[in-house]
Amino acid sequence: MLKMNKGFSLIVSKKIKEHKKTISIDSDKSISIRSFLIGAISHNISEIKNVLESEDVFSTISCLKKLGVKIKKIKPKHYLVFGKGLGSLHAKKGLVLNCGNSGTLSRLLIGILSTTPNINVKITGDASLRKRNMSKLINLMSEFGAEFEKNKSKFPINFTSSDMPVGITYESGVSAQLKSAVMLAGLNSFGTTTVIEKKYKSRDHTENILLKSPKVLKVQKNIIQIFGKNYLNPLKLIVPGDPSAAAFFCAITLLTKNSYLKIKNVGLNPKRIGFYKLLKSYGGKIQFKNIKKTNNEIVGDVHVRSSKLKPIRARADFYPSTADEYPILFVIAAFISGVSTFKGISDLSNKESSRANEMKKILNQIGIKCKLNKNEMKIYGKNKIKKINKTIKLKKLNDHRLCMSMFCISAITGIKSYIKSFDTVFTSSPSFLKIIKSIGGKFEIKKIS
Repeated sequence: MLKMNKGFSLIVSKKIKEHKKTISIDSDKSISIRSFLIGAISHNISEIKNVLESEDVFSTISCLKKLGVKIKKIKPKHYLVFGKGLGSLHAKKGLVLNCGNSGTLSRLLIGILSTTPNINVKITGDASLRKRNMSKLINLMSEFGAEFEKNKSKFPINFTSSDMPVGITYESGVSAQLKSAVMLAGLNSFGTTTVIEKKYKSRDHTENILLKSPKVLKVQKNIIQIFGKNYLNPLKLIVPGDPSAAAFFCAITLLTKNSYLKIKNVGLNPKRIGFYKLLKSYGGKIQFKNIKKTNNEIVGDVHVRSSKLKPIRARADFYPSTADEYPILFVIAAFISGVSTFKGISDLSNKESSRANEMKKILNQIGIKCKLNKNEMKIYGKNKIKKINKTIKLKKLNDHRLCMSMFCISAITGIKSYIKSFDTVFTSSPSFLKIIKSIGGKFEIKKIS
C-alpha cells in the first residue's frame, strides 16, 4: 500500500468477475472521531479499540494533542486518551487547528471549544473543507456566546469561546454533525441544553457514547437533554465496522452476476442503515446476521447476493440515515431499468463536493440521463450499459465517496476510468484498495510526482 501522505491517481479498466468472499471493512469513522473527542473531555483514561486509522482520525488526534491532550497508541487500532474533564482543553492565543478533510471533526471540535474557557483559535482545513459553508454552525455556537469573525462563513475562521455559556434549545434537522456540536457545547454550559428532533432523527453515535455518563444526558422520544457542568465517565469502546464503507462492496456484489459477499462486524445502528433498508425494499438480497449490541451500538454481519433490483424511490425522510451513501445509490440506480427518484437531497451540496451535481456529471459520461434540481435527483437507468471507447474521468475534488463510486462503475462495467487524487479515499477507507483486490478487483496506480 502507498503511504497516506503520497498523492496518486487511479486507472480502472477491468470488470470484477463473479465472487463468493468474506471480508472485514474499515472501522467506523464517525464513532472513531467522536470517541477521541469525548474521551478528551472525560475524566481519567479512556480506552478505544479497533480505531479507524485514517487521515480524518489522525487529524483529530493531532488537533487534540495541540490542545494539551495526551494520547497514547498501545498497538495498531488501540489507543488510550488521558482526559482531564470538561473545560480542560487549552490553547495559546491564535493557535491554528487543521481539520484536514473532516467536516465531522471541524463541527464537533468547534462545539466543544465554543464553551471551553479562554479559547481563541483559528480553524482551517484542506481545499475541500474550506469550500463548505459553516454559517449554520456559527449561528448555533453564537447562541452559546462564542464570537466568530464577522461576515465569514467558510474556513479559515478565527473564533473566541464564550465566557459564560448558557444552554440553548435547538430544533435539529438532517445534520447529525450540527446536533452533536450543540450537544457537546451544552456539556460545559450552565443549565440544560435541549435538542428537539421534530421532523428528522439523525445518527445518534454521540448520544450512545454519552450514555456512558447517565447524569449528563437524557433521551426521551424526540427530545434530548444535556445537563451541563457534570462529570463525564471514561470510555471503554470497541469501534465497529463502517456501514458506509461497506455499502460500496455491497453495490459491486449486488450488480455482479452469481456473486455473494459476507461483511463481518458492521455497525448496524438503525439510524445508519437507510441504504440497506432502501435496497432491500426494492429487491436487494441483503441480510443481517449474528446481531449483537456493544457499547449501545448494534453490530452484525451483512450478507449480500446478486440481485435484480427495481427502480428506487427514496423519500426525503431516508436522507438522515443514508446521507453518505447517496453517491453509490446513484450508481446503483444507473444500472436499474426505469426511473429512480431521490428526494430531500439539498444538503448534498454542502458535502466534500456538490455531490449530486458531480454524480450527474459522472453518470452522463456513461450515457445515463439525470435530472437534478435543488432537492431531487431523477436517474433514468438501464439494465445494460454499453462499454464505451473513451475513458471516463473524475477531476480532483477531494471527495472520497465520489472516488469510490467512480471505481465501482468501472468494476461493474469494465469501462475505463481515470480517477484523480484517489488518495483522498484514505480519509475514510484506508483499506479500500486492499479489500477490492481480495474480491478480484484490478487497478493501476499513477503516482503524482
